[in-house]
This record gives sequence, structure tokens and C-alpha cells, in this order.
Amino acid sequence: MKIIESSRQAMQGVSVFIPTDQKIKYLNKLLGVGFDTLDFGAFGGNIAQMHDTAEVLSGLDLSETRTKLMAAVQNAAAAKQAAAFEAIDSLAFTLSVSETFQLQTTNQTIAAGLTELAQVQEIAGQANKKWVVYLSMGFGNPHNDPYSSETMAAFAEKLAKMGVTAIVIADSTASSTTDHIKELFGILVPHLPQVEFGVQLYAKPSHVAKKVKAAYKVGVRRIDGTLRGFGNCSLSTDKLAKNLATELIVSELQQLRVATTINDLKLAEAMLQSQYVFE
Repeated sequence: MKIIESSRQAMQGVSVFIPTDQKIKYLNKLLGVGFDTLDFGAFGGNIAQMHDTAEVLSGLDLSETRTKLMAAVQNAAAAKQAAAFEAIDSLAFTLSVSETFQLQTTNQTIAAGLTELAQVQEIAGQANKKWVVYLSMGFGNPHNDPYSSETMAAFAEKLAKMGVTAIVIADSTASSTTDHIKELFGILVPHLPQVEFGVQLYAKPSHVAKKVKAAYKVGVRRIDGTLRGFGNCSLSTDKLAKNLATELIVSELQQLRVATTINDLKLAEAMLQSQYVFE
């Protein structure tokens, strides 16, 4: 199981600017834990917390880590910025399956977003970077836009035909249930076996284990988390719903006897370091 630590998700919701040197110290701790990928920053967009991404990158010690770096990109221009850095392995691009939400967050239609994605893919390919597509509103939407597991499969198939090989289904409203996870991925995984499907969820701490188990049992082999679950779901009325706590993901995978590359001691050290960043 690939564990993706999304410090970006955790940090971008913090209203007070986190000093660059604190970010660097924290990310260097995370690089020693053994995550498959560290979603460490973003290019483009208007999130002030991410405006120092390039400076943060210059301070990261990559000499003894196998963890790959992923950066979120808002558009093709941002992809060009990110692709210029040799240390970055992959670019993450978000597209919504809800037309209403896509317009609200990007001022683009889904069709325009797909055109933008094609440009991002071309830029990434020229720079020998991988790309990952995050599908927001992946478990339904509050806008009454068309949604079903079948429409998700059709959308994913369209992406696969464009050459996308990694798709992460994001639960933007903290509405996913274990049954929904099983149903959705029970269709997606066998329908597109050439695609690596991942999941980014929100949950109450007490619900993390069962969601991780449901995803793993139905064939998901990539999961996003944030240490200590930092990062609330802004679109949910349930204020207890947070990003899946990475340490709880690891614990459940251990219960399931799933092999990971996580160093438990380094994980504990990173959790201690997090108090200087988020509290």
C-alpha cells in the first residue's frame, strides 16, 4: 500500500503563515518516515501558505530518502514552474466531477479543465515527470449535479484514454461511507486495471480504521493522509471530520498485516515535530 503524506493539505488550511524554516524542518522529518510520496507544496493558485514552495524545496534534504516529492499545480503555467525542479517527481492536478464545483473553484468548466489537464500532461511528459489526477466531489456533491458510481467509471475511463495512469478519488464533503467506498472502487478497480486508483478521505478519528479497511479490501493500493489528521473538511458540517490521520492508517494496515515501508520510530519523531508547526 502506498501511503501519501499530504503536508500540503494539512498546512494550507492554517490561517497564520507557517515560517518557511519550520516547514523545512517538518518536511525533512517526514522524508525520513518512509512514505511513498510527500505531497509537499503547490504552484499557482492563491493559497498564501504555499507561496514559499520553491524556497521550501531548496531546503529539503533528499540525500537519504526514497520518498518521492509531489507538488500540486493549478494550471499549465504552474506546471511549467513545478516541472523545472528536478527534485519533483510528480505533478498533482485536481479536476471536479461536479460542474458547479468546478466553476466555483477554478472558474472553468469541466471541459476546459480537461483541456488544461492535457497541457499539464504534455509539460510533465517533456520534463519526465509523472502526473496524478485528483477527482474532487468523488463521492457525491451537494449541488444536485449528476453523480453515480457508473458516471465516475465513465469519467475515469475518459481520463485513462487521455493517458492518465493514477487517479485519486477525493471525498470533498466528508460524505463517504464504507459501503460507498466498496461500491465505487468495486466498479473502478476491475473496470480499469491499468489505472492506479487512490483515495483521499475525511473521517472522524473513530471511523478511520474501517474506511482504510474498506478501501484496501476492495483493491485500493494508494491512500492519502496527514499526520495527526490535520486539516478539517471545509465543506462538511461535521467539524470532527478531518483528513485521515496517517498514524491511524498505518495502525490499521498493520492490523491487516499489510506490508508498508514506514519506520515507526521516525513516524513518532515526525509527530513530535508537528507540534511546532500546527500548535
